[in-house]
Amino acid sequence: MRVPMPRARREADPVERQHPLRVRGHDIAWLPPLVVLLAVPALDWFTSGNFRVISWLVLVPGIAAAVCRVWTTALFAALAMLMYVLGDNSWPHQYRTGLPDFVLVALGGVLSVLACAVRLRAQERMLHMRAVVDTTRRILLRQLPPDVGGLDHAEIYLAADSEARVGGDFYDIQPSPHGTRVVIGDVQGKGLAAVEAASVLLGTFREAAYYESEATTVAERLETRMVRHVRYCAHIGRDDAERFATAVLLDFPQLRSERTDWGPDLTGFGAVTMDIVNFGHEPPLLVSPDGVRDLPLRDGLPLGMGELVPRAPGTATVRLALDETLLLVTDGVTEARDGRGVFFPLRDHLVRALADGRPATDPQSLVRLVRDGVLAHTGGILDDDTTIFAVRRAPEPVRRGPGAPMRRGPGAVRRSGHPW
Repeated sequence: MRVPMPRARREADPVERQHPLRVRGHDIAWLPPLVVLLAVPALDWFTSGNFRVISWLVLVPGIAAAVCRVWTTALFAALAMLMYVLGDNSWPHQYRTGLPDFVLVALGGVLSVLACAVRLRAQERMLHMRAVVDTTRRILLRQLPPDVGGLDHAEIYLAADSEARVGGDFYDIQPSPHGTRVVIGDVQGKGLAAVEAASVLLGTFREAAYYESEATTVAERLETRMVRHVRYCAHIGRDDAERFATAVLLDFPQLRSERTDWGPDLTGFGAVTMDIVNFGHEPPLLVSPDGVRDLPLRDGLPLGMGELVPRAPGTATVRLALDETLLLVTDGVTEARDGRGVFFPLRDHLVRALADGRPATDPQSLVRLVRDGVLAHTGGILDDDTTIFAVRRAPEPVRRGPGAPMRRGPGAVRRSGHPW
């Protein structure tokens, strides 16, 4: 399941982003310009005739333009001119600032209304772009049901702070009659081109992982698809000739499913063996109550670079105990830096957490621990999209008959109708 983001980092609703000043759900964007509208004439009344500040009313529509809508800004511009006339005429003739400052206040009001219209139009465009990016990301990284394919999992995706940069991180779990397959990876580069490459790799994985009996064949299909995609982009004139992707492919051959829905009937829950194919990705870590250890993986080239050294993908077989959780991350974690340029010490962070007795052996606790550590290390500023993925053998079998709810523990989740 996806772990929720911290409250401070959750994206606000688009309507709330258009009204940045809110108290308990009520819009108070009109309050700052109103305070200035009343404060300037009061201040002008208590100053001497040689120091008039009534022309400072030009600030009122300027402040409104930054936080209010167009009609509200226009209203404050009109009120500022009216207040100027009343305030200036309350002084003797020799102390009045007269027409020049009135023109200044009026011109400031007109420009403020135009600036407000431009701001809101740009904001609407930005919100639309965010909506497109969020929709694309939800389609690419589909929501995974709990205990899918006999695996308990949790994942967190952290978008980089830069609004215009979209990364190519991807992950998925695919049960099949040949075992449950897992993939996590990161396409080189940024932008929609990286997202496109991630989408073609995920599409290939979802088909190949279901139909192919061998994990090495799935790996070869991914490599071939990445090469084809790069060649296609080069053929249509796009500068993607150097694009590649790092990835880790996991295969749990014991977790076979003879069904075609999201919850295979599995038995014999305990230790399980898995085959791992590493395509130049960050090596996974195995976290257990006894500590953190690296997995003995064979070196592999990133996807799209297999032609440099033509050879069959090498696999490593690892035994995963019931109390062990496999942690996989993208380079947004390992290359996260603090203000001094020091990289985030992932392994040391996990070792300290286990020594302190903090929960870190189940997938949800583990991804939360890594997320909080990365955000604390970087001060909440991420330079790259970050994916944290944890998976382990489900602690108890999922047993379902036709039309029966899927049960795990005391709660129940209704059967999914999504086909594989």
